[in-house]
Formats: sequence, C-alpha cells, structure tokens
Amino acid sequence: VKAVIVLLVPLLLPLVSAQTFRWGPCPTPMVQPNFELNKYFGKWYEIEKLPASFEKGKCIEANYALRPDNTVQVTNVQTYKGKISKVEGTAITQDPREPAKLGVSFSYFSPYAPYWVLSTDYNSTALVYSCTDVLRLFHVDYAWILSRSRILPAEVIYHAKENLSRNNIDVSKMFRTDQQGCDSAL
Repeated sequence: VKAVIVLLVPLLLPLVSAQTFRWGPCPTPMVQPNFELNKYFGKWYEIEKLPASFEKGKCIEANYALRPDNTVQVTNVQTYKGKISKVEGTAITQDPREPAKLGVSFSYFSPYAPYWVLSTDYNSTALVYSCTDVLRLFHVDYAWILSRSRILPAEVIYHAKENLSRNNIDVSKMFRTDQQGCDSAL
C-alpha cells in the first residue's frame, strides 16, 4: 500500500496544484437547515473563493434554474483573457432529507461532485462548500462566497469566512473574484 501511495501522490499533485488540498478526509460542515431550493434559483455572483483550476477568470457568475425533469440547470459564466466562457451543468438533490447537499456535474461522463449550501438568506448571500477525498489521505477543498450583487460588504465576507473556519475549512487561501467592469453574460 505504501508503494502505491508513493507512486500516486506525485502523479496527483499536479492535478490539485491550482486547488486547496489538505491532509486527511473532508470535513463535514453543517448545511443550511430547511433549505428551499426554489428560493436559491436565479443568478449568483462569485465574491470570494478557494483556488479552483476551472475558475481563473473574472466576472464569474452562476445561474440556477429548474428543468422540466426536476433537475437543476447550472450555467456558469466567466471572462478569461477577454473572452466570455460559459459552461452548463446539472445539479440534483441527492438525498431529499438533506436538500442543501446537492451534487453537480458538468459532464455526462463525470460523477456528481458535492455542492453543499452551508448558509444562505436567499436574497443576498450564500456560502457553498465542496470537498473531494483522495484515498482518504488528503482532500481537495472548494468554497465560495456568493452574492446576488457583484459587491458584498467586508463585514459580511468576514462573517462568511468565520462560518467556514468554524467548520474546519481553511480560509487562508481564499481570494476575491474580480467583479469590476463586468456586464452580465447570463
């Protein structure tokens, strides 16, 4: 087993170099109690995040809408190197008893990744977390502070980071998403 680990870790590290990874399994933060998905639908702007290789641009926004088959259409848009890039995915409620724990996939061939809504007031802010265990040796973290507008007061961001920290999520690598000079692309 040690030989496999010694061989796999150097191969996996480049894949997570633009991510935030930590030793050990994923934390299990509390999610939004009594989450109402229909109130979450609509447009959200990314305010801050942990590094993610698939989000390198600016003016990042997401839109969530119900499809006729009761899945959620997820449309993410960003501007990168002067060009608008748009990707569409699907989110599902994986367990009706925990509706704030969604799964999201951006490819027919990829499994659903966790998309957990830790807190939201539905009208102005949301705090989202995702984590993937790698052989339970380490995990890759993603976290987002979202807003219904492109700007959030510093105090709100501070409290969102406190919430993440209380749930054993390292916020030291979080950084602000550039939302300056953006036109809505959705």
